[in-house]
Amino acid sequence: MLHRLSADVISSAAFAAIDASSPQRARAHLDKALTFAGLSRDSETMYHVWNHLTLTSSQCENHAEAVAGAEVMKRSSVARRDPLYASLGHIRNANGLVRIRHRSEALRALADAERAFARCADERRPEWIEFFDASEVDALSSFMWSALGDHGRAEYCLHRALAGIPGDMARNRALYTAHLALAQARQGDLELACSTGRQAHALLPPSSGSRRTAHTLAATRKAIVASGSKGPEVVEWIEESSQWI
Repeated sequence: MLHRLSADVISSAAFAAIDASSPQRARAHLDKALTFAGLSRDSETMYHVWNHLTLTSSQCENHAEAVAGAEVMKRSSVARRDPLYASLGHIRNANGLVRIRHRSEALRALADAERAFARCADERRPEWIEFFDASEVDALSSFMWSALGDHGRAEYCLHRALAGIPGDMARNRALYTAHLALAQARQGDLELACSTGRQAHALLPPSSGSRRTAHTLAATRKAIVASGSKGPEVVEWIEESSQWI
């Protein structure tokens, strides 16, 4: 039990580093967490660590490693017993596969994630995985569609995610609102993207330390600047956003 607790605490520290866009610090934490998880001989604890290892690999843009980590997740004993864990493993796999240009495999993995999620029973699980609900399936699906260049479908998924996200998940709401702004910018809906980007910035708690949202807003700003639009609302937002990106 002590080894399991140590692994979970260190994994939580690793997630804080991931949210701060510091994957090297996250990886240092996770190397330690993996040792404790192995000593615990607990499949769910190992899965927790591998979930964050997969996120860290993605953040470092080592997508082949992220795919390998997701394979470990979806083949774990806890994923074989509980479709919620299987679903998360498949959707992590889908997002890795699409970034190494395995389109067909990514689409199959997404379909597997959706089927597994549909089989989930309403039961008590560890607190760390409570984030993975229907709104999170939509949000993570949007990332895959965005990587495929289908920004309209990504926007649809993000609207669904934001409609269903629990009210107390402020960081996720800010992050997915920022991704919504990016999807809108990439479709040429510049004024709408500016308005959504402003909402995302307003939603982000000042003390959250989340750099993922800031980086997504920076990508939105880059796409809007690249459009060359001289519309007054667009120009105003570009100037305004330079103060907080």
